[in-house]
Order: sequence, then structure tokens, then C-alpha cells
Amino acid sequence: MLRRAGKGEVADGFYQIRSDCTHKVPETKFKIKVGKTLSVRKWHAAFTREGRLDIASVLNRIQKGGVHPTIRGEVWEFLLGCFDPGSTFDEREQIREKRSLNIVTDDLCRIQYAIWKQECKDMDSHVGSGKIITAPIITEDGKPIKDPLVLLEATSDQHTMQSSSSSSRNENEVDKSENCVVDKQIIEWKLLLHQIGLDVLRTDRSMVFYENKENLSKLWDILAVYAWIDKEIGYCQETLGGGDYLFAFRMFMVLFRRELSFGDSLYLWEMMWALEYDPDIFSTYEHIDAATGVTPGHRQKVKSIRQFGKYERDNMKNGATSDNDGPVPISVFLVASVLKENSAKLLQEARGIDDVIRILNDVNGNLDAKKACAVALKLHRKYLKKIQGKKP
Repeated sequence: MLRRAGKGEVADGFYQIRSDCTHKVPETKFKIKVGKTLSVRKWHAAFTREGRLDIASVLNRIQKGGVHPTIRGEVWEFLLGCFDPGSTFDEREQIREKRSLNIVTDDLCRIQYAIWKQECKDMDSHVGSGKIITAPIITEDGKPIKDPLVLLEATSDQHTMQSSSSSSRNENEVDKSENCVVDKQIIEWKLLLHQIGLDVLRTDRSMVFYENKENLSKLWDILAVYAWIDKEIGYCQETLGGGDYLFAFRMFMVLFRRELSFGDSLYLWEMMWALEYDPDIFSTYEHIDAATGVTPGHRQKVKSIRQFGKYERDNMKNGATSDNDGPVPISVFLVASVLKENSAKLLQEARGIDDVIRILNDVNGNLDAKKACAVALKLHRKYLKKIQGKKP
């Protein structure tokens, strides 16, 4: 049951938390506030009879107080560019029908994933086995480590999977692992597998969804396969480089998920998307759909600056760009806001990168999404003034 507090309605009741670890879960600071949060009534009122969305009024409400959890799915479809706000109910229904009928593309994606997954399984039999590797299985020179410390089996309980981690390996697996690997790319990939496993086990452990070991093993398979097929991005950050900025990698890669509760993460993301919103984002999907034979039924219109998010409007007014890569994303200023909030402690205690990482790790689960966004916008305005001063 949700309870109403003086400062707003709590939102934790919308997210399933494991009862045995509720006391360890950071409290969600996001509150559903009348007059600030985008409510169901306000959302429905933002559409014309034909179904065209007044995106400007919606963005303003989201930037102030986020989205009511019951309509997040519908709202995010617009924020992420799935639909043009100028489209009608009928036009969006046509798009939905055409996308749902595009079964061939979906099947091809599943087939391609199955091929990639089998390719990875041929290199390491743990892929697709329902197990998760959490200890190194190979040395840097390609020599196999015969007995990984932990293998998590999706179909076993905690006691069984610990006691049977070694005995569950069949003879074929042992025989394969005794062959020395010589391909450098395979060695690099295998060296990542246990790190992926450790990260998977840390993924939202408080959520009911990840209580299911089968869901964990599926996530491990997906990440392991991706690390193999996209070698340029891969998985590990220490391969991306970054030097003195390693402390910020996690914030960028998972968009502050570790620094916030689950509910506050969703709140921050939708504020970011609303602030950076560009009504032309749908044209990207229109191009993709046209290539697959799906023709979205909407008419391109001249966009009012009100249809852009506040952050994007400020960039447009000031002509702020970062070379040819477009404006600096708001996530950069959010990281800067975290540093600013902890600047006193950093200046007093930090003697190197390890100290910086330690201090910022204390932020885990304690970041205030609303405050971080407000500080980020202030820093962004200072940045714009500074670059304006440098222009000839």
C-alpha cells in the first residue's frame, strides 16, 4: 500500500523489492507530487482530440517533477523518439501494427543472436549453460585454469550451486579447458568472462526480477556474447583508457544507476531525456523504419523552440557545440555536480585517483536526483557563458 506524506506520495510501492533485503535498499527520494509530477490526468489532457501531443507542456512538467510510474511506459515512448508528438492516435496505431507485423526482422534478430551465442559456446561451454563464471578461467598467456572458484547454476539454490560447482562440470568441458588458447582475441574475451559474472551478480540484487537465477544467467550470456561481437567497445572499462577520469566511467556507462535507488534512477533518466529532448529525434526512427518497409504516417512540421527540452533550448540559443560531435551531454554536467557536491571532502582527503574513487563510492545510493539535476543546469549555464566569452 502507498501512503501519502506531507511532501508527496512515496513511489517505492511501484517497484518489487525482495522482502529479505528491504533494509539494505536505499530509500527512494522521488515523491509523486500534485502540481509537479506529470499525472495521468495531465498526460491525457495534453492530447488533442486527434491525438497530437502538446509536448512542450509535458516536458515542463517532467522537468519539474518526473512522471507518474503508472504512465512511464507511454511517456517514455515519446521521450525516446518512438513516436512524433505531432502524430495522431490513428497514425501511431498504424505504426504499432506495422512494427508488430514485422515478424521477419524479429526472427532474424533472434536467429543472428543464436548464431553468435553458439559461436561463443564453441569457444567456452559455459555460455548458454545456465552458469555464470565468477573466477578467472584462463591466464593472460592462454593457459586454462582448471577449477573456477564459483559457477552459479540458474536452476540450483544457493547451497546446491556452491557445493556442486566443481562436480557439475562434465568430462568434455575439462578436456576442452586443457587445450592452451593461442588466439589473442579469444584470450582477451575469456579474461573478461569472470568480470562480467561478478558484475551480473551485483546487478540490482534487491529487485525481485534478479532473484531468479535464470534471469541472471541470461544477462551473463547477453553481455558475454556482446563482448565478443563488438570488440571495439567490448566490456571492460581499464581497455577504454581514461586515465585520471576512471572515477566517472561508471556514472557515464550506467547513467548513475549505482549512485541512486532504482526509483530515483528512473526519475533522473526521464528528467535528463526531457531536458535534452529534440522533437526531430523521431526522424531517426523514421529513417530506420523506412529501410525495413515500415512507413510512419506523420507530417513533418516546423518545430517551435518550445518543443525542445530546456537544456537543448539553452544550447540552441547559445550555439553551443562540441566540435562536430554536437552539444556536451547533460550527463557530463551531472558528473560535475557530483564532484561539486563532494568538493570539500575531495580537496581535503584525496591524494590520488584511489582516494577520489573511494570518496565517490560513498555516494552510492545517496545521490539526490533532483538536486543533482538542478546543480548540473547551473553548471551548464556557467559553461555557456564561458564559451560565449571566448567567441570572437
